[in-house]
Amino acid sequence: MLSRFVNRLTVLPRWIIILIDSVFIAGATVAGYLIRFNFQWKYAILFNIHLSITVTVMAALIATFATKSYAGIVRYTGVDDGFRIFYTALFSLGIASLTNLIYYYNSGKNLIPYSVLLIVFLASFVFLFYYRLVVKTIFTYYKSDVSNKKRVAIFGAGQAGVITKNAIDSDTKGNLKVIAFFEDDQSKVGKVISSNKIYDATKDFNAVVERYNISQVIFAIEDIEPARKNEMVELCLGKKIQVRSIPSVRTWVGGELNVSEIKEVNIEDLLGRESIQIGKDHLYKEFRSKTIVVTGAAGSIGSELVRQLVTYNPSTLILIDQAETQLYDIECELLGKQSSVKILSFVADICNKTRLNYVFAQFKIDILFHAAAYKHVPVMEKNPYEAVYCNVLGTRTLADLAIDYGIRKFVMVSTDKAVNPTSIMGCSKRIAEIYVQSLNNFHESMGLSHTSFVTTRFGNVLGSNGSVIPLFKRQIASGGPITVTHPEITRYFMTIPEASSLVLEAGVMGNGGEIFLFDMGKPIKIHDLARKMILLSGFEEGKDIKIVFTGLREGEKLYEELLGGRENSIPTHHSKILKAKVSEYSFDKISNMVDLLIELASDKNELKMVTLMKEIVPEFKSNYSRFELLDN
Repeated sequence: MLSRFVNRLTVLPRWIIILIDSVFIAGATVAGYLIRFNFQWKYAILFNIHLSITVTVMAALIATFATKSYAGIVRYTGVDDGFRIFYTALFSLGIASLTNLIYYYNSGKNLIPYSVLLIVFLASFVFLFYYRLVVKTIFTYYKSDVSNKKRVAIFGAGQAGVITKNAIDSDTKGNLKVIAFFEDDQSKVGKVISSNKIYDATKDFNAVVERYNISQVIFAIEDIEPARKNEMVELCLGKKIQVRSIPSVRTWVGGELNVSEIKEVNIEDLLGRESIQIGKDHLYKEFRSKTIVVTGAAGSIGSELVRQLVTYNPSTLILIDQAETQLYDIECELLGKQSSVKILSFVADICNKTRLNYVFAQFKIDILFHAAAYKHVPVMEKNPYEAVYCNVLGTRTLADLAIDYGIRKFVMVSTDKAVNPTSIMGCSKRIAEIYVQSLNNFHESMGLSHTSFVTTRFGNVLGSNGSVIPLFKRQIASGGPITVTHPEITRYFMTIPEASSLVLEAGVMGNGGEIFLFDMGKPIKIHDLARKMILLSGFEEGKDIKIVFTGLREGEKLYEELLGGRENSIPTHHSKILKAKVSEYSFDKISNMVDLLIELASDKNELKMVTLMKEIVPEFKSNYSRFELLDN
């Protein structure tokens, strides 16, 4: 019966809150007299208690209206309400003391002993705050019909975990009920948070899940190691427990967590290694007040590069891309940040030297980030001319213009597919690497003031346009099947923000001629990735969503590499960035060969063009491709 009453109860009218508070103030006054005179009523009645009650209640009412302590919703009482009640009680003490002082000057005696006023102050604060907490607890208890709610365990018993529990408890229309906490910190294990015990996440997990029928685990901890999070997620998924996590604290609206912000764990969250952190100060020094160009600015890496660059306050940021709509979108996004940075976008083909001349002639450019490229291996295997045009001719055009216009630094984004390439795309990127490095070394050897050319090389990027994860998500959404090319195929993965920040870092540290490699962690088996995505989506592999193996595509590798057989690496000052020692080429020779390569592409002489590519890059061996015959 009480449960039905509580469930139907809405927010109490303010006059009822004020009335209840007044009753507690009156009670605190009586308690003050009893405590002051050791519960000897005969001494207490020597004072006019009725008048004393009137004074304390009236003082409290004045203070209540002044501080609006009645405005809080009782069932949501929190720390802020406690401070408000404390200020109200303190203000009330001041008013009552002033009244007592006036009474003393008029009658020669105190109306209320000051010791009683002090006791009333303390007692009223305790009574008013505690009864609100009791009402909140009762309301939460009766609103939480556990039989109709999902039983939740929170991983992390720190401040974020407590805030998550409070957010869930305060969500009266929600269907979640916190049952327990899990922790790796042994100093917290065994303790209790708001009637919920903290359990050892390793030793007690299975027993607690079975005993309390836990259906959902929420990660409420930001500093958990990815490997540990992966381990716990695997454990949860194995028991068909839904896994969710709270967003980063800095993204909370108004600094508070809302239950609607608790999201399912994404596969991107399970990278399986520590995120790479980049220092900021030297990047500010490098990019502040500079004019910077980003090609491929509408792509996955390019758009993230410009998002990060704008935070370093360059004077002008120039965006170049062929994709008109996506270029417009990123321009609008940046302009919406209301930054002082001047944002300019140009629709342009990086192979069109006339168009690029027009753009470059308008500015004194300091740095150029070259992220424009054709990157899809099977597509470029079918369209080899376009791979040569964009990745080789486009890069050469930009590099030559960088020299002509005195651009101080040119940073090229390359790929691990350029290492021992098995595809047209990978080989075209390797030729682009060779050209910019040899161009840098040629000008350096001549003692000329020149552009510093730096190359960055990394693997696949999680969630980038056309990558495997968005594809798998679409396939899962449509009911499957998920298509994987080979059960043993593996790839290195990195998040888009990580890759972009490392490109910026490498660009700053490079002096010219370097090819930087990024620590990509351990390679991930694509089959495992697909299986985990199915489980994270709440489905069962084989039963709900099938995985189908389709065979390696044209030019595709089974395993990716970051270094070639004849290459090795040397460390840099950043532990996650290495410098590759690669075979170097004569600029005159490579320049002539690139000229011939582009001429063959223009003549649509496919076999001669690919043959020349294999001559330029001897380690280029085609795989699952019609060009394999050229290797024989």
